[in-house]
Amino acid sequence: MTESVHADREERLLSWVQASFADSPDPRLKVVMLSLTSHLHGFLRDVRLTEAEWEAGIAFLTEAGRVTTAVRQEFVLLSDVLGASMQTVTINAQLRAGATEATVRGPFFVTGSPFVALGGDISGGAAGRPCWVEGTVTDTDGTPVPGARLEVWESDETGRYDVQYDDERVTGRAHLFSDPEGGYRFWGVTPSPYPIPDDGPVGRMLEAVGRSPMRAAHLHFMVTAEGYRRLVTHIFARGGEYLRTDAVFGVREGLIKEFVEHDGAEPTPDGRDLGGRKWASVRFDIVLEPAPDDA
Repeated sequence: MTESVHADREERLLSWVQASFADSPDPRLKVVMLSLTSHLHGFLRDVRLTEAEWEAGIAFLTEAGRVTTAVRQEFVLLSDVLGASMQTVTINAQLRAGATEATVRGPFFVTGSPFVALGGDISGGAAGRPCWVEGTVTDTDGTPVPGARLEVWESDETGRYDVQYDDERVTGRAHLFSDPEGGYRFWGVTPSPYPIPDDGPVGRMLEAVGRSPMRAAHLHFMVTAEGYRRLVTHIFARGGEYLRTDAVFGVREGLIKEFVEHDGAEPTPDGRDLGGRKWASVRFDIVLEPAPDDA
């Protein structure tokens, strides 16, 4: 069979598939499905996918579903390492001048975090050097945003989140609210680099292509307030490893912050007695965008 006949058969198959979505009652869904099938078939034809490769791909997705649980989302991880999560954030972030940049949520956010008062400790006993985090929440005009809800979560010094342990501990995560001047403050632990979960299909894919699973050291934030666009972001430690090779492409220059190291003799901002332990501090001022009119 000639190449031109092959191409014609492939094109007719694509047309047939796309025609099956032509009567979709949802205009947006129709647009998405037509584009999806067009690009998917384009990929298959471009790489001339073999049946064995197709079977391997189905096995990969099946395994990703098998290992996904309420606390481990392998498909989010796959989206992250392919840059799809960050690209979606980038597409949807119509950033107003001065607003804090968004980045990926990652697979370790869970609902129902404990409340801590301002100045409280989110670590819950997680191992790591104490770190004082403070800042303000304002709008793009500099007006304080009181009562903003800040969800914060992070790994311990070994690079593991609480949900990666088997004992149902709740550590390194909490929520708090900004004060009447928009200020917030809390104790956590100094972020450490860590590998994304690499014992599943996504990890094996990274190994096969020679990519590192390491994430740059970071601290997660999700900030919500009435009348403002929800912000999901991190801050990253300046000078840390993996800033240029972050496994999920989440680093933005404006989110790299200075984590200042202090010796044990230096007094803490709130007078907390750390028993002579070294500690760190970082300032992160958060600027929220107004919610879109159609929100």
